[in-house]
Amino acid sequence: MRPSRIKAKLERDEPVLVTTLHLVDPSIFELASLMGFDGIWMDLEHHAYSLETAAGLMRAARVGSADIIARPAKGEFMRMQRMLEAGAQGIMYPRCDDAREAAEAAGWARFAPLGRRGCDGGNPDMPYLTMPIDQYVAEANRQTFLIVQIESPEALERVDEIAAVDGVDILLLGPGDYSILSGSPGRMDDQRTLDAKRKIAEAARRAGKNWGCPAGSVEQARELLELGARLVCYQADIVMIKSGLEQVQREMGPLGFSFENRFGPVK
Repeated sequence: MRPSRIKAKLERDEPVLVTTLHLVDPSIFELASLMGFDGIWMDLEHHAYSLETAAGLMRAARVGSADIIARPAKGEFMRMQRMLEAGAQGIMYPRCDDAREAAEAAGWARFAPLGRRGCDGGNPDMPYLTMPIDQYVAEANRQTFLIVQIESPEALERVDEIAAVDGVDILLLGPGDYSILSGSPGRMDDQRTLDAKRKIAEAARRAGKNWGCPAGSVEQARELLELGARLVCYQADIVMIKSGLEQVQREMGPLGFSFENRFGPVK
């Protein structure tokens, strides 16, 4: 079974850097994994591609060292199991409301006696019926990790209870949704969001768990690490491509090239 790079680094108290890939070209997943990123955030909560497509992207990533962190939608517990069978090392569970929901997600992420995940073995995670079942179950439980997202003020109030749930490995603030649900859409660097980071950091410390957050800049990443975060997500393929295309327009515009940019002039 493929070992988790992220779990190994966290056990050594090393910071973990994850990037997000939304485009469904396997070459991008292969490239990011070969370049040695710790993990690739695969978002099936907000993006429309199928589990079959996701499995092909995970296969491309296996040529390198990056873990796949797959995010289902809220309540998609059976889909979590299929993501793990397709080869995801981690599950990012969104919009967790309370400890009961966190325990439900943890139960579906691991085999008994730690949970109640169903067993097949004929998929890439084992891989393909090549291990005795008892070894597979034990190793899968060791290599799988669960990230639980805190994305609302109500969940933040219950963060200590969520952090204390067995099987929750990492707490992750979702600053975008948190900013909306706390009444300040898009203001992901205001005092309320900073207070949320600090509260999650304290809950993680008390529970002996790791925590993390997306970062919008290198400076934000530095601040997260100073607060004790060990998992940072930085950049996404769509953002990087858009930035690169904008750079092309800034550089070539002065030479006389013009662009019918439907988004408006590039700054």
